[in-house]
Amino acid sequence: EKAFSDKKNFIRHQRSHTGEKPYQCSQCDKAFSNNRNLKRHQHIKHTVTGEKPFQCSQCENAYSDKKFFIRHLRSHTGEKPSQCSQCDKAFSNNRNLKRHQHIKKVT
Repeated sequence: EKAFSDKKNFIRHQRSHTGEKPYQCSQCDKAFSNNRNLKRHQHIKHTVTGEKPFQCSQCENAYSDKKFFIRHLRSHTGEKPSQCSQCDKAFSNNRNLKRHQHIKKVT
């Protein structure tokens, strides 16, 4: 059973189960479960300049955020640095590892 330090974190966690996405982007139809992810989306997808300096040399994808560019590069290299401590599965990013651990009830 999970415990939370405050109500905000508890509500955020509940949304991971309910799928509730109350934070709507005003510039497109995307919705998010928390404000932080909405702000990140707006910064990446709707920047004022639209500049995307991180260009993939293997395909036409370009990114304004280096973190997402590196994540994308792993789709070409097959690199999977995020290893599950309970099995031999590995993932290209921590988000997918955490999803795996949540599904498998790994702590």
